[in-house]
Amino acid sequence: MDHAADAHRTDLMTITRYVLNEQSKYPESRGDFTILLSHIVLGCKFVCTAVNKAGLAKLIGLAGETNVQASKQKKLDVLSNEVFVKALVSSGKTCILVSEEDEEATFVEPSKRGRYCVVFDPLDGSSNIDCGVSIGTIFGIYMMKDSHEPTLDDVLQPGKQMLAAGYCMYGSSCTLVLSTGEGVNGFTLDPSLGEFILTHPDIKIPKKGKIYSVNEGNAKYWDGPTAKYVEKCKFPKDGSPSKSLRYIGSMVADVHRTLLYGGIFLYPADKKSPNGKLRVLYEVFPMSFLMEQAGGQAFTGKLRALDLVPTKIHERSPIFLGSFDDVEEIKALYAAEGKEE
Repeated sequence: MDHAADAHRTDLMTITRYVLNEQSKYPESRGDFTILLSHIVLGCKFVCTAVNKAGLAKLIGLAGETNVQASKQKKLDVLSNEVFVKALVSSGKTCILVSEEDEEATFVEPSKRGRYCVVFDPLDGSSNIDCGVSIGTIFGIYMMKDSHEPTLDDVLQPGKQMLAAGYCMYGSSCTLVLSTGEGVNGFTLDPSLGEFILTHPDIKIPKKGKIYSVNEGNAKYWDGPTAKYVEKCKFPKDGSPSKSLRYIGSMVADVHRTLLYGGIFLYPADKKSPNGKLRVLYEVFPMSFLMEQAGGQAFTGKLRALDLVPTKIHERSPIFLGSFDDVEEIKALYAAEGKEE
């Protein structure tokens, strides 16, 4: 019997063990972050189960309400939001929660309050549930600025102040991608164990990619640099092969592919959405954080995405993120346009 192979199979790096190992590097660590993350992981497991049963459990009907972003709320969105709010409050480690589904921020009552602020989109891409396209949860974690009464200022910090960010994709498998500021790691849910196991250690995005990802249906509304960039992807003048277009329309799925295979994901500002469409706190920042941690870049058309200072919790921004060299090209096009003006 091959004991080495057997040992390899049983020596599984679970997400909890991974986070504990990471936190043990900090002597001042009190275990709070590990507890918070375990509650987020539990929320992801619950939503994963709910998504997989969506058809059976009659959860895919409309709940009849419209959320603050004016998209029809489905029952699964409502359920996922409740799951994460309850999981985060009951962890005893959070003070402010900002969810895509709630107009106002949630301030945790003093008896259950901790030092962390969590921003999240409980079910991103939920309009895709009925057709089986991957959807996901996106989250970012900040520390309170100091030990005062929590205020909105604690979450209206630039993305570079995030302690951790991640997403969980509910697709053909359930994959959780996480960064605590020391690189990016991917974990896959093993249903037989009910545990997330490290399957993608130290994800590094290729320096240049062969894929561009954008909603070309908005082409007539684009600004000059975006139009020039996409033209360059299709008809490169330097004799290089043209890039392939891949666009799912579910941010988690599009960013996940970009992270693993390289390339660029674009959601520019345009005449229809002059401030862009994706939300800064719980879409742009966590994904930009992950991209930078994996060796890529994230740019708003004006500045590094993580340097942006939000003024409202549901603020939007344009975003270009992905492989380092590909984002460099779009930055050069915006810089050139600035000089022309």
